[in-house]
Amino acid sequence: MRPTTAVKQHPHDDAPDTSADFRRLSELDALPDPSSRDETEKERLRADIVSAWLPMAERLAGRFRNRGEAYDDLRQVAALGLVKAVDRYDPDQGSAFESYAVPTVTGEIKRHFRDHTWTLHVPRRVQDLRNRVRFARQELTQTVSGRGPTLAETAERAGLSEDEARTGIEALESYSALSLDAELNGSEDGYALRDAIGSEDAALDVVVDREAAKPELRRLPERERDILYMRFFDDMTQSHIAEELGISQMHVSRLINRCCARVRDGARQDAA
Repeated sequence: MRPTTAVKQHPHDDAPDTSADFRRLSELDALPDPSSRDETEKERLRADIVSAWLPMAERLAGRFRNRGEAYDDLRQVAALGLVKAVDRYDPDQGSAFESYAVPTVTGEIKRHFRDHTWTLHVPRRVQDLRNRVRFARQELTQTVSGRGPTLAETAERAGLSEDEARTGIEALESYSALSLDAELNGSEDGYALRDAIGSEDAALDVVVDREAAKPELRRLPERERDILYMRFFDDMTQSHIAEELGISQMHVSRLINRCCARVRDGARQDAA
């Protein structure tokens, strides 16, 4: 005959007496021959226990309402924590199931917030600092009038160093992200955050290359500097340069190639 789940008087109406079911589960797990276990009975007992304690899990999930997560999602997370508590609970340890299940379910819900609701990945230590700073600032707001709490006041109230408090304050802004399409506060012309983000200026690469080439250009003979100037700044053709200097176009071409290679190699060596 399978033990039935009875309800006893308890501070919480959602705390049933499932001790008999847990003892029966423990007896089934203790059987030396796994083939002799009634897995059907075991699964039925497990389901009955979870069903009996589910109101407790939902009550715990209700404590975390209005924190940015849908209540239905929190209920599912709490139910998962309850299943873990049922599977891990050992009645032979002597403690009541509720005293084991409550922190297990609560921890599962908090872990869900830590792993799934932060826009940026923030280490657990920083999340803890954030919570301590948040509570400290809430308390100080009630006692400090006309201004916000200072960093030193926040650190003292939270029992942290100023560096730790500063890290916690920075983490307050990491919980959620602002859309790039969001209109900035005080903007009346639709000016969005994306409009304030700069873009890469291709001209900067030209400046870098020009500054890198200057030292080697100064080392070139004067005639070769003149040839490069006429070709790349006056935009003269090689034949025009050859006519201007009284040399062949082929010689002008060789000089330009040799000078460019020398400047390029010199710039690379300086960078290395």
